[in-house]
Amino acid sequence: MSEQFARWTDIDIRFGGETFTIGGQGFAAMGRKELLMLLQDRCQELGVKIHFSTLAPDAADLMRDYDLVLAADGLNSFVRTQFAEHFKPTLDRRVNKYIWLGTDRVFEAFTFDVQNTPHGVMQLHGYPYSDKGSTFLIEMHEDVWRAAGFDETENEIFPPGVSDEKAIAKIKHYFADILDGADTLANNSKWINFQVVRAEAWHYQNLVILGDAAHTAHFSIGSGTKLAMEDALALAACIHENSTLESALTAYETERRPVAASLQRAAQAAMEWFENIGQYAGQDPLQFAFNLLTRSRRITLENLSLRDPEFAKRVLESAGPGRTEDEPPLFRPHSIGQLQLKNRIIVSPMDMYSAIDGLPGDFHLAHLGSRATGGAGLVMTEMVCVSSEGRITPGCSGLYTDEQGTAWSRVVNYVHDTSTAKIGVQLGHSGRKGSTRVMWEGIDQPLENGNWPLVSASAIPYSSANQTPREMDRDDMDQVRDEFVAATKRAAAAGFDLLEVHAAHGYLLSSFLSPISNKRSDEYGGGLANRLRYPLEVFDVVRAAWPAERPLTVRLSATDWIEGGNTIDDAVAIAGAFIEHGADAIDVSSGQITSEEKPVFGRSYQTPFADAIRNRVAEAAGVAVIAVGAISSYDDVNSILVAGRADFVALGRTHLFDPHWTLHAAADLGYRGEGAEWIPQYRAGSRKPPSSRTDAIRPRLSLIRDPQASHEYPHRRWTPAVYGSTVNV
Repeated sequence: MSEQFARWTDIDIRFGGETFTIGGQGFAAMGRKELLMLLQDRCQELGVKIHFSTLAPDAADLMRDYDLVLAADGLNSFVRTQFAEHFKPTLDRRVNKYIWLGTDRVFEAFTFDVQNTPHGVMQLHGYPYSDKGSTFLIEMHEDVWRAAGFDETENEIFPPGVSDEKAIAKIKHYFADILDGADTLANNSKWINFQVVRAEAWHYQNLVILGDAAHTAHFSIGSGTKLAMEDALALAACIHENSTLESALTAYETERRPVAASLQRAAQAAMEWFENIGQYAGQDPLQFAFNLLTRSRRITLENLSLRDPEFAKRVLESAGPGRTEDEPPLFRPHSIGQLQLKNRIIVSPMDMYSAIDGLPGDFHLAHLGSRATGGAGLVMTEMVCVSSEGRITPGCSGLYTDEQGTAWSRVVNYVHDTSTAKIGVQLGHSGRKGSTRVMWEGIDQPLENGNWPLVSASAIPYSSANQTPREMDRDDMDQVRDEFVAATKRAAAAGFDLLEVHAAHGYLLSSFLSPISNKRSDEYGGGLANRLRYPLEVFDVVRAAWPAERPLTVRLSATDWIEGGNTIDDAVAIAGAFIEHGADAIDVSSGQITSEEKPVFGRSYQTPFADAIRNRVAEAAGVAVIAVGAISSYDDVNSILVAGRADFVALGRTHLFDPHWTLHAAADLGYRGEGAEWIPQYRAGSRKPPSSRTDAIRPRLSLIRDPQASHEYPHRRWTPAVYGSTVNV
């Protein structure tokens, strides 16, 4: 296999009339026919009997006659279906259409050719498999596929081995430039939808499924065959190392599941990026190229700087006049409305449950003050409640008395007097999630005594353990609306630089937005326009009461993480409505609408929601977007900003761990410029003491040069290949 590999290190990205070549990637491929022949030859060497053009025996019969039965029968696995009650598969049919083809043109790199056609965005993924030909596929959203007329043969029945020639003729038209007159080769090529396969179990008794039968990884990261072969290698090793078959199969799943799950997460991110590629149609070509490269979150700005320093330098210098690669993106100033922040880091709102009768005290001064002096551009309060009944817990702070307003002004003045950070207040009402214990005594659990009555969009409890709220009538809605106005005026008098309306996480305004918690039959329930009515009503009166020169933002849950709830498409429409009503920024979170939600956690898992809102509605309106959720490294922050997925990044738990996270990021990056200034009292600590950490013990990618690479395409600018197996610590 190694001798037959076509090897290369470049990716070519063609978009918007420009072509970008990015080196340092490291690929190897070979023809599937040649691979199969090699494997067949090896089987014959070992005395394995091979049956061609023969239906496999029933797996149940084989299980009785053999010690071990392996089913590598692919995406549409008959064995997985036959034993579905044991393997418990989930199948997710995706929205994009794609078709596999070949060409006698030898692509010189892994090639992405993205065409913005009158019908929408279409993309070609292509790569060489030998010195004689390349594989490529064409992919597009199903809506684009229909608009372009590719559905003409949708209901035709093609005999085995017969390809969709009408589709191939259209493809030659749309991608004539990249194909450059080369032959297009088909092999039973038809349009299909990708299907994500996950199975809860990979073995049952002595029957094992592996490869695509157990898990699929989207073709955009090109690892399906690799995963299957690694499954086989791991299974063989586990059988060799364990004394019983059951212990071997258990060990196999224990070893392989995390690897497959990690790759599937990356593949899911890449797949969803291509499904939503239309939202980037107007992006600058260079930014688009970086966005595509970092789509799976496996490649980051720092990693790309190792792979291809020249391309990374171009990206960093492309942010505007006067920008240089020495100025990290997270330290570049930017504005929310008329408020300019010194950098892109925000301390996310975090409930501290440490107020007494709604009154913030010394804890809040120390908590927010330390984060302000830690370098963030903006620090946000916890959700400050607009009434005593609108608190989540007895420890929540408020702005429903003048005394509370005075206490908050003390915190605001401290931040302004001791730092260059700005400070914002988040206003909200708990709704059906109120009257609960503080977090460390039982999150979302009702108080043991002293509960107060709750109101919400509908009389539906947050969970079976929580009390049932009263459905709000018009008087209730007027009262809460007026409480928001009064709290807004106190926030303005306290000197806050920014105000955010909390319409996320299942609290009162969020409960109106979600169809899970809003079952009203009046004009405030039903369709999205009706569900938006009351939150927008509150937002409008807050906007009127808040000083016009100070920005007003809104936090939204972009998805409810439950069937029947809001989706990202709903969130885009909701964000668009708030933008029309004067929002200066959209703070994009997700979930917490119901205790029955099923979120999919992972690194930067909420960023795609911010990305969609920014690129579909916010950027064109000049409105900033804030990304949140499991973003913990400055490299991730920089990558998000450079790719255009968000304008700011809000970090919560990260700032609990390290109040000076922003300044420490600057120190790690070797940056001492604007947006990363230490306060005078701490300036002596701006350089790390030599003994503070052992910088020598840091992972670095070791680059190795493939001796065969330069022989295959001597005219290319070859760069060293990067392989995961050569990471040295």
